[in-house]
Amino acid sequence: MSKICPITYEAISSAERYSEKGLKLLSPKLKALGDFPYSAKEQRIEAEARSSKLSIQGVQPKLSAALNIKDETFEVVDRGGRYILKPQVERYAQVPENEDVSMRMAALAGIEVPVHGLIYSKDQSFTYFIKRFDRKGQKDKLHVEDFAQLSDHSRDTKYNSSMEQVAEVIERFCTFPMIEKVSLLKRTLFSYLIGNEDMHLKNFSIILQDGKVTLSPAYDFLNSTIVLVNPKEEFALPIHGKKSKITKNDLTHYFAKEKLAISKVMVQEVLDLYASLLPEWNELIQKSFLSDELKTNYMKVLNQRSKVLGFL
Repeated sequence: MSKICPITYEAISSAERYSEKGLKLLSPKLKALGDFPYSAKEQRIEAEARSSKLSIQGVQPKLSAALNIKDETFEVVDRGGRYILKPQVERYAQVPENEDVSMRMAALAGIEVPVHGLIYSKDQSFTYFIKRFDRKGQKDKLHVEDFAQLSDHSRDTKYNSSMEQVAEVIERFCTFPMIEKVSLLKRTLFSYLIGNEDMHLKNFSIILQDGKVTLSPAYDFLNSTIVLVNPKEEFALPIHGKKSKITKNDLTHYFAKEKLAISKVMVQEVLDLYASLLPEWNELIQKSFLSDELKTNYMKVLNQRSKVLGFL
């Protein structure tokens, strides 16, 4: 297999670490990028030490970082970070690689995602990075609120809701609710297809930009089904009163048509798009930095869920 850039998945020479396009996505001025000067273990320790400054959700440690163009590296910061970095997780295999390919698949589906990718750490493990979407220009901070805040929930009660209530938040706060409900349907179907079982209230946000309130770019897409041992649920928040044994009727008739009031034609357009993307999604998974075992498991989930939706 030829070497590929962990930011763009483009083929690169054996002497290169990243493609030119990958570096330019980070900054037009960046000529090279050195290894992130922390091992995976050191990143986890650093994240724990800074957890009072940056919230740590679940088991996945996170660091706030800035890109130092002069020194050609990322550096950990307490303030002004434009990136979130996520190292390898001690208990679960290849979570950064999993999140990265899942986000790429989402982008193929027309779901807006921030600039993201993988970078090499000093121990040669991969760290996932994602650019913050709540920053604009050098100093401006955009107003963003997650759905836990909007529905008077906390980090501790972020699972005490439902997908129907997520739709209600969109109805209450978004400038053009119908547009955002279609976006919610796309994200819901995509999460189901890839086995993303952890879409709780804090994984949905709205953003105020150019005078409009919309769903923020998507984040935290991950195939948790292949990460967890014996997963019991298919959704973090119940849909039609269920978290497992979800049917096509639950998603496309009850949720899409009854609760979101999306037309039959529009629902079918989304289904047709996702069905047509299966070969490209498969190609992305095979090209990804996941192990062969996890690639096989990822495809197994995708194919099983595709059968439920009638794609296969």
